[in-house]
Amino acid sequence: MSARDYVTLRVGGHLFGLDALVVHDVFYPRNITPVPLAPPEIIGVLNLRGRIVTAVCARARLAMKPRDPAARPAKAVGLELGGDHYGLVVDEVESVVKLDPVDLIPPPDNLPVRWAEIIPGVFRLPEGLLVVLDASKLITGGAGHYGAAA
Repeated sequence: MSARDYVTLRVGGHLFGLDALVVHDVFYPRNITPVPLAPPEIIGVLNLRGRIVTAVCARARLAMKPRDPAARPAKAVGLELGGDHYGLVVDEVESVVKLDPVDLIPPPDNLPVRWAEIIPGVFRLPEGLLVVLDASKLITGGAGHYGAAA
């Protein structure tokens, strides 16, 4: 099997990776309009080059504490899933790494339930573990979790 590109990002001090094939943009989420009655992980919607994008908080999806308001501005990773556009709001977007899927290690059994449903595995890198996220399950909330319609 050939190597794949992963976009690496940081959320709550953890290093995560998304398959680069699902990432369309990296941008600063600005001018977000809140959506009444939306679950807390949905920050709101924004206009990105003429597209309506739903801004989703990665910290909320991963059951992490909210960002420190004094932290550097958040970034967003633009994803298109099932014809809908999303901006996954993260702490930082770092780089793109090329990794061989045969080196993907199954996730540990002791992961929190929210993480276990959205993590297909991890890679060992010199700087630590890269936790791979399934973008579709992260955005949709896996099996009906995180406020998604059950």
